Amino acid sequence: MIFGGGWPDCGELPPYPPQLTPYLANMTDETRVLYNQTCAVCRFEIDAYRRQTAAQGLPIRFDRMDRAEDWGLTPDQAARQLHVWQGGKVLCGMDAFRALWSAMPRWRWLAEVTGWPLIRPLADVAYGRVAAPLLYRAHLNRQKR
Repeated sequence: MIFGGGWPDCGELPPYPPQLTPYLANMTDETRVLYNQTCAVCRFEIDAYRRQTAAQGLPIRFDRMDRAEDWGLTPDQAARQLHVWQGGKVLCGMDAFRALWSAMPRWRWLAEVTGWPLIRPLADVAYGRVAAPLLYRAHLNRQKR
């Protein structure tokens, strides 16, 4: 199930979903990041990445949740976890972080370390089952106010 009751499995998304073609499909050299700008933790982290990519002139662009439909997602789906478009694919969760970090020279080491066979499942669970759900619940609570 992609976006049902459980957390999304981006591996089930086809490489070029039709709804993405106009906005993303021609951007093969560019990494794009879709993030929840209403989340203070998310915004703080992404702002640090944005400053670094701007200073280094890296081909990385950051989209706020109001662009979720351009990614073929609802704002609620986008708020659940980080999404990255890279190499013609939409990645989410820790795969998205690893893709973003691998595109940033200063962070490549973290992409590599979190991809090691013993570390990868722990990092995936820590983000996918702990951090992302907690941040998403905080997002839902902010929406209620």
